[in-house]
Amino acid sequence: MATKSNFKRVLPGHPSVIASLKTTQLVDSKAILPAELIAAILDYLPIPDMFRFAQTSKRMQEMVYDDTRWVQRLKSMGIWNETEARQRFDEAMKRKVEAQRAREAEEVRRTGVGVPGSFTSMVGGGESERKTSFTLFDASLEQEMQRKSLDRTVRPRAATLDKGFDDMTLSPAGAAAPLQSFSRDPDAALKVISQARSIRGMARQEYGKIYGALAPFYFDLARSQSHADPVLFRAYRDPEQQAQLLSLLKVFAKSDFAQGWAQREEKLDTMMGIFENAVLREFEQGYEAKDLDGRTKRYAHVLVALNGGTAGVDSYIHNHPLMLEKEKLGNPTECLRHATPGHISLQPSHEFFRSLAIALNDEAEVIDRVFPTAIDVLFPFLERVAEDVISEYINALFDEAHAVSIEIYLKAVAGVFEQALQLAISLKSTKGSKPNFHDEAMQIITRCFEPHIDLYLQEELDFFKRTTSAEVEAYDKRLSDEDASTETFYMSNINRQAAKRDFLTSFKKVVMMPVNVLPTIGGSGSTKPTTSTPAVNGSTLDPTSRASTPLPGERSASPRLEAPTNELAAKAAIMNSRLEGIRSLFSLEVALNLVHTAKSSLERVARFVRLGGQSGEEAKEQCESIFINLLQILGGRHIKPGFDRAVTHLSSYRPREVADHSKEGVAPLVAFLELVNVGDLIQQMVEVFYLQELVAANLTDRDDFLSPADKEKKRFEQMLDERVAAGLNKGIDVLMDEVEYLCGTTQVPTDFNPVAGPDGTVQLMDIGPTDTARRVVDIVSSHTSMLVGSTDKNVLDVFNQEVGLRLFTALCKHLKRQRISVDGAIKLISDMNAYNNYVQSLRNKSLTQYFTALRELSQMYLVDPTHAKEIATIIADSDRYHGIFRAEEVYEFAERRADWYQIKREVEKQMYGVGCVLM
Repeated sequence: MATKSNFKRVLPGHPSVIASLKTTQLVDSKAILPAELIAAILDYLPIPDMFRFAQTSKRMQEMVYDDTRWVQRLKSMGIWNETEARQRFDEAMKRKVEAQRAREAEEVRRTGVGVPGSFTSMVGGGESERKTSFTLFDASLEQEMQRKSLDRTVRPRAATLDKGFDDMTLSPAGAAAPLQSFSRDPDAALKVISQARSIRGMARQEYGKIYGALAPFYFDLARSQSHADPVLFRAYRDPEQQAQLLSLLKVFAKSDFAQGWAQREEKLDTMMGIFENAVLREFEQGYEAKDLDGRTKRYAHVLVALNGGTAGVDSYIHNHPLMLEKEKLGNPTECLRHATPGHISLQPSHEFFRSLAIALNDEAEVIDRVFPTAIDVLFPFLERVAEDVISEYINALFDEAHAVSIEIYLKAVAGVFEQALQLAISLKSTKGSKPNFHDEAMQIITRCFEPHIDLYLQEELDFFKRTTSAEVEAYDKRLSDEDASTETFYMSNINRQAAKRDFLTSFKKVVMMPVNVLPTIGGSGSTKPTTSTPAVNGSTLDPTSRASTPLPGERSASPRLEAPTNELAAKAAIMNSRLEGIRSLFSLEVALNLVHTAKSSLERVARFVRLGGQSGEEAKEQCESIFINLLQILGGRHIKPGFDRAVTHLSSYRPREVADHSKEGVAPLVAFLELVNVGDLIQQMVEVFYLQELVAANLTDRDDFLSPADKEKKRFEQMLDERVAAGLNKGIDVLMDEVEYLCGTTQVPTDFNPVAGPDGTVQLMDIGPTDTARRVVDIVSSHTSMLVGSTDKNVLDVFNQEVGLRLFTALCKHLKRQRISVDGAIKLISDMNAYNNYVQSLRNKSLTQYFTALRELSQMYLVDPTHAKEIATIIADSDRYHGIFRAEEVYEFAERRADWYQIKREVEKQMYGVGCVLM
């Protein structure tokens, strides 16, 4: 800043000098820049110019000496630690406070008076200190302050550089400065950065030490014209020291903000490149000569000291025999050369990964011998091996396998992936490896498979769909072929025209002889045994019966009897074949094959879940998709159509067309219940598969109600319950048809109305239930017990209740067709007790009331005809039947008494007398 003063001349004619002074005007002209702009300019000045600027004024000195300016330079080099600086500042303040307290305590002890303004004076001491007043003037303190003031006035002005910059020449000119610095302490420049401290208020001094040690070498190297000119190569002869100093100069260059910094840094990079190339040649020559512990190790450490050793690591990896001779590890086509159709031999790939694991583990030992532990060489080496060796091998193998067949491709991808994971697990780490080396190795190797994941997952799902669909279609085709073959066989001897002419005759035989119709339809003049005609419940009519889930073709494999010769018998035989084939409408073996196929696919896909990230999530979703497709194909295309066909076949069952009813159970219903058991086994199989293969493997969460797999499993179970319920409903119809048939054909009229003997009395040899009641109870209980343990409890309860109600209805209809005497009432009561005991075993309270009412109703037939009043009371007592029967319904049952027309007048008289009105 400049100040310009101009004094105007005194006008002529003025005699007085004072007058001229009075007319003088002082004119100020100042060039002022904002302090912020000046501070910004300082950042781009060379260090010598910066300190020359500081010498211009006190304010400029403060601006240059500002600690934040030098902290910024230390931060640019990465050697300022704010945490350490804060800790040092806190410790310094603590020591200062402790020293101040110690001085105050010493002053109090010496004079007995508190120091003015001190902590003790402010809070007070003992009783004597409270009585002493503060000292307003301290002679010793004033003398000390005066002495310091004299020292400052007498002492000449010191240089503004202070510690750090005062031992060096600020001018960059001259080549002797580095040598002079080196002669004082050869290792000073090599240790200057590592010994730098982070102290608030001392950043300028710390930077000054670094500048004084490295700036001479830095500017000397910037002025050099060739690689032989820099002083540092003459000051330090060892390559290790040269590399270390070059590395320090590279760090120091980051604090060079002055004009021309880019050219100086470029010159430094050029010199480092020349030096690095020379050291790299020595390193490669030592490696070629197998001098691992000599030249190779030494120059590897030099390269690391220079710039981290990246060039040495790259050269080591690029020239390694594993990269240059990777064909020796194995040929991927060997896996497909000797493989059988649908299979692949993974032994060659196993040998490939085994040889690679041995080579990598041997190389880990070599890396520990050659390279320092400060760098991780094995990690980039493994990355290069994965990219150039493993990826090329698996790419060639997968492409070739995909061209051969999809099944081989899927097995190749899953099998080789598992072998690659074993390779990652078997690798040994080096001393310079990170603690999570095995995790990183796993990621590197699995990354080789990521380009194949999408294609593999899609192919796996498509292959599963094709395989399972073909399995179900083949089974359905065998079923349809067998049915067609059976129908052709049974219709082979039929003359259609003759059958039409003989239709009325055949129909008459069917009507007139409902029980033995089928065995006699073989022709009027036939002398062949009637066992050639199939019957539903007859052993001769059931050549294909079996206890387990059959496969299509088993029936046709059995020796066939002679085909019937008329159409009715042929159609009856066809119906019998279809009813008997209910148990084979879907197969446990087919379901097991589908589950095994799904298990194989899941095991292959689940391996890729370990990839993590997006690929791992896609693999997990694909596992759920495989399970979902399993349920859709198994349920929608195999089980559901099977149940639907079973219900259709059950609808065609006619008890009166069956020749033999002596066997226990209704054959088609037994077959259907066996089919229900097979469905239950399949459902349990699916549940076990879901828990073990998906839930236990963490491929899905069973508690997640939004999980697609869980939702599809619930739909599958619901479909199975609905089909079973529909089949059981139709099965109840079949069972009740059989019950009505038994009641209509086996109940003898004398059971409930026995004939009196010659003496006019009835002799009852057996008071137990009739044979009809025993057979009805046996056939109904046998079918209801078959469902225990194989059907859901709720479905079973509904089934039992429906069977009980339908049985109750059938018995009521049967009872209304009988003629019951007082003597036969004992048999009737025994039958009702038998039915009631069976129903009580079902443990259904609402159902028990129906049969209790029926048993109470049977008591009416035991009343002697002379007691018409009691009969009328029984008919009119609605509470007696728990609301099951109304009075008019009981009246209908009373009409079945053998003596009804004798007692009708008296009974009705008594009923009307008590006010009962019959609707």
